[in-house]
Amino acid sequence: MLVINAGSESEIETAFATMDKHRAGSLLVASDTFFWQRRDQLSSLAARHRIPAIYYLREFAQAGGLITYGNSVPDMYRQVGIYTGRILKGEKPADLPVQQSSKFDLVINLKTANTLGLTVPYGLLNAADEVIE
Repeated sequence: MLVINAGSESEIETAFATMDKHRAGSLLVASDTFFWQRRDQLSSLAARHRIPAIYYLREFAQAGGLITYGNSVPDMYRQVGIYTGRILKGEKPADLPVQQSSKFDLVINLKTANTLGLTVPYGLLNAADEVIE
């Protein structure tokens, strides 16, 4: 496993050159606002370097990324609303249980899969919440 950090646009370019050098077979992009803001650059570079990549929010697939699997943002906001309501009704925040997201979105971009020459198994397509064709 190769771990590469990037904190600027030029470091992203360097990271892809490093992946080429090490013949990386795939890429997992960590959850980070820096990467979210550069989702177009990341998905474009992954396609150009022919590296299958998985991301954490559906916007990456909408920007051309191959696959995204991560928290459902609408579900997270729903949970925030429930907590806010409970607090406004008088419950103490310290008394509320810690919750984790329980709904995750799987989005597959078939256009990108075809560009990379990949065949996505039917079972994975069937499990997807959204397929971009």
